[in-house]
Amino acid sequence: MPKIIFLPHEELCPEGMEVEAEEGVTVLDAALQNGIDIEHACEKSCACTTCHVIVREGFDSLEPSDELEDDLLDKAWGLEPESRLSCQVVMEDEDLVVEIPKYTVNMVSERH
Repeated sequence: MPKIIFLPHEELCPEGMEVEAEEGVTVLDAALQNGIDIEHACEKSCACTTCHVIVREGFDSLEPSDELEDDLLDKAWGLEPESRLSCQVVMEDEDLVVEIPKYTVNMVSERH
């Protein structure tokens, strides 16, 4: 079974975490099932950017993002070439290393 290594995130998983994820499960669902509460304001419907993650390893093994996801990612805080919406990243047979950005667009707007 493939694994997801979540890099340390100050609030969500300070020590980082390695979890097993069945093929076909999204990165967001795997995180939530293991107590990593990645924000998902649109309830996993690919309508916001709050579940934005950066796939540090294994990015090339994933199905490419579609146009809707790409359009949303353009609005994400801290966008990088390996950015994806975790609600849209479906696990395949390779391990992933995932970084959860420090902020989401929701968090940034709430603090101003």
